[in-house]
Amino acid sequence: MIKDLAVTLRSAPLARPWGADVPFNHALLVTITLDDGRRGTGLAWTPQIGAQAVKALLEHDVRDAVIGLPPHPELVWDRLSAHLSEAGRSGIVPIALSGMDLALWDLRCGERALVDVLGARRESVPVYGSGVNLHYTLQELRAQAERWVAAGFTAVKMKVGRPSLAEDVERVAAVREVIGPDRLLMVDANQRWDLHRARVALRALERYDLFWIEEPLPADDLPGQVELRRGVGVPVAVGENVATVHGFRDLLTAGACDVVQPNLVRVGGITPFLRIAELARVFGVPVYPHLLTELSGQLALALHHPAMVERVEDATLADLGLLASPLPVEIDGAELRATGAPTRWAS
Repeated sequence: MIKDLAVTLRSAPLARPWGADVPFNHALLVTITLDDGRRGTGLAWTPQIGAQAVKALLEHDVRDAVIGLPPHPELVWDRLSAHLSEAGRSGIVPIALSGMDLALWDLRCGERALVDVLGARRESVPVYGSGVNLHYTLQELRAQAERWVAAGFTAVKMKVGRPSLAEDVERVAAVREVIGPDRLLMVDANQRWDLHRARVALRALERYDLFWIEEPLPADDLPGQVELRRGVGVPVAVGENVATVHGFRDLLTAGACDVVQPNLVRVGGITPFLRIAELARVFGVPVYPHLLTELSGQLALALHHPAMVERVEDATLADLGLLASPLPVEIDGAELRATGAPTRWAS
């Protein structure tokens, strides 16, 4: 039975800040202690907002609710999700749930790798280069694209949504020129457009052979997503800011997307991530896990549909100093493979 829960908050500096207001990523390491002395540790994560609120929720409401429960991830997740529902089903609630859920999965894995417990369906998955680069100058953006090419990535992703469409067009054209015609190019608007602006922007950008447009509209604008997808030739990827299985159900049943991108932490952990992946499988829609490379990579190795894994430049969990060696995955050029090592957090 669960005997105790403790939380450690760490703010990990980004070697390449994601903007003037995002110099850190915040990691909350949640440690569960059982009555037999065994311990498991999981991750709750937020790049900018809410870390202290998540910590308070974990140390009070979550801790009080889980003491005495059996260390069964699915059982605890369902019970805790219902218990916390008054505080909401998105935002800090699933982020807190993820720390708890990953700690319980850590206990379930023991000394085994997560991917070995889930069951690997493939030996490797492609990795794509990614950057939080909307604030970069054109020269800095070109230099980043050159680094992606030199690293051997066969797919890359950049940000769009500058104040003027002409700037976006210039920047996408520059990256396409650097990476050449054979690499995949994805663009991410981070919810910056409305339906009209998205339509206009995609008409101007689709000449650059985009593999997908990510989050073109506010995440909760389901009718807009459906309408946009019907009228553009660029595949639509969404989901990093969708927090519930029901939210993904609505996207899939409405035909609002070509790719779903659940963020392991923002949906509440491994338990709901697997439910979302199985739902997407029924609809024949691929799942591309969002960020958190070392964890997402293990999940991607076990997914039914082939996927790619995102590597934001200098911002993997290992880059942030959050993981201890040996790492659970290794990246060789543009391919990620499991090492067989369990996921261990740095002290």
